Amino acid sequence: MHDRFLECCEDGTPRGLSRRTLLVGGAAFAAWAYLPKFARAADGRDPHLITIILRGALDGLATVAPVADPDYAGLHGSIALALDGPHPAIALDSFFALHPSMPEFARMYKNGNAAVVHATATAYRDRSHFDGQDVLESGFAGPGRVQSGWLNRALENLPRGEHVSRGLGVGATTPLVLRGAAPTVGWVPARLPQAADDTAMRLLDLYNHRDPMLAAALSQGLQIDKLAANDGGMKPMAGGPNAMRLAAQGAARIMAKDDGPRIAALAFDGWDTHANEGGPVGRLAQLLASLDGALADFEKGLGDKWRDTAIVVVTEFGRTARINGTSGTDHGTGTIALLAGGAIKGGRVISDWPGLKTADLYQARDLKPTTDLRGVLKGLLQDHLGLGERVLAEKIFPDSVAVRPLPGLIV
Repeated sequence: MHDRFLECCEDGTPRGLSRRTLLVGGAAFAAWAYLPKFARAADGRDPHLITIILRGALDGLATVAPVADPDYAGLHGSIALALDGPHPAIALDSFFALHPSMPEFARMYKNGNAAVVHATATAYRDRSHFDGQDVLESGFAGPGRVQSGWLNRALENLPRGEHVSRGLGVGATTPLVLRGAAPTVGWVPARLPQAADDTAMRLLDLYNHRDPMLAAALSQGLQIDKLAANDGGMKPMAGGPNAMRLAAQGAARIMAKDDGPRIAALAFDGWDTHANEGGPVGRLAQLLASLDGALADFEKGLGDKWRDTAIVVVTEFGRTARINGTSGTDHGTGTIALLAGGAIKGGRVISDWPGLKTADLYQARDLKPTTDLRGVLKGLLQDHLGLGERVLAEKIFPDSVAVRPLPGLIV
């Protein structure tokens, strides 16, 4: 009837009371339970870092389109974006244009609070979702390393400050990126209909008399419920696009508290667009509109903490440059990473563009990656959270000395 409070061990399985997970329509959110030591430092910085994982492989060429590349329109065919027509793309510069379903990201970009890294990928070069997600979230160069994630290892290596109120996890299990030894917290609501308020209060009274520890857990759950509750009238859809906005709204409310978590990870399924992907309108457009709304919800919900927030949106790999016979795209390689937040040095597309001629494509089919995604993540962790380059190369992203942090991502 009521939410269950669980602590998870390193593989994400239940153990006790220090990690919690919460289900919201297929979304996943987990958060660290400690302030970085430099939070509330003399310069007033209180850095927040949010990682959003899009599972299924985002079509980067359909999200941020190289409209000035002479080969783009022919390859992407009926789903290619254009600067004219009934649903024109939003020009970012003289070469790239943003999907019209993302006006909020475009506004952030114009205001200098959003950026794009194009033609990026992890070190993984095969096209399995499972292995690709393992590499993306574990931070290792190859699959099979599923004991811990790069974000959890980053947390382990932060100077630990004061303990803050327990964070929140949204998902049946903690995302791999946040599994490991560093303490994270989450919440698992029941799938049954929500109990009436008076029922919850009567149970709380009963537990107060018979099991004070359980009473404390229930009380905290009810408080988190209240904080994460959505007031906008949007109803959850299991696995539907509204899940992104619901998760963002709840997460932002909790992270906005002075004693709330500073580090969070969310994961959303549904980005595998083999058929009927759609161009300016259609399936991908609906997903991107929800992602766009979620980013705006974070901006609104975090309030003045948005100033010190960096959000990075990543996916396991890209999709083919040429559309397939079902008006979709297949598993590819190079794609994009989206950056947003008041701490982001935005208003630019960061790319060493490889071109889209057949000879320039990876294996004559995919956008060729020219920027290692680990370098992007290292740049954020170094400049936003203060982690050193040696720690990043040896502990956070093992065996990646050759991948230097991408500089200048943080203001």
